Amino acid sequence: MSHYRYIVHLYYICKIITTMYTAQTNLGKFKNDWYKPGASRLKMVIWYFTNMFFFTSRWFPDMGVKVFLLRLFGAKVGSGVVIKPSVNIKYPWRLEIGDNVWIGEDVWIDNLDKVVIGNNVCISQGALLLCGNHNYKKTTFDLIVGEITLEDGVWIGAKSVVCSGVVCKSHSILTVGSVATRNLDAYTIYQGNPAKPVRMRQLSYL
Repeated sequence: MSHYRYIVHLYYICKIITTMYTAQTNLGKFKNDWYKPGASRLKMVIWYFTNMFFFTSRWFPDMGVKVFLLRLFGAKVGSGVVIKPSVNIKYPWRLEIGDNVWIGEDVWIDNLDKVVIGNNVCISQGALLLCGNHNYKKTTFDLIVGEITLEDGVWIGAKSVVCSGVVCKSHSILTVGSVATRNLDAYTIYQGNPAKPVRMRQLSYL
């Protein structure tokens, strides 16, 4: 019996290995019909041009108008929010921004899912909040989405990436060019790809 089980086990191992080396990604089979962006096609088109003229462009500096437009399209936005030029926001109706938030130039909020940004959060130049991903284990390359939460006092460094499903807990820091693939602990500084804790964040009133 043990010999039989060994043969069966070996058979399945060979089958898995064969499948791994013969299966190929077929993007023509990709379907995301299940995904609902949360707005009508007309609203999405209007936002596309609004985003292009008032947010992703470098010539329009007025913060008040930007905040007004975000709220108009369904975002929850607090007071004292600074949004620099050339910021790309996918879906404002899936965005919550707290008070005294800074969003730097060339930040991309790719919020296919909900993004929550707490109070006193700084997102530096060129950072990416990436709610979308793909299932690389399937030939159909299925879409995967997940929420992102930046709790109060978080600093996302320039050119860094926060991946889908990640919670950056209170006052954590993701340093320049780092990639957060898992939750960041509170008051901890993370660095690298994937981001690893390097030291604690210590704050003082002086």
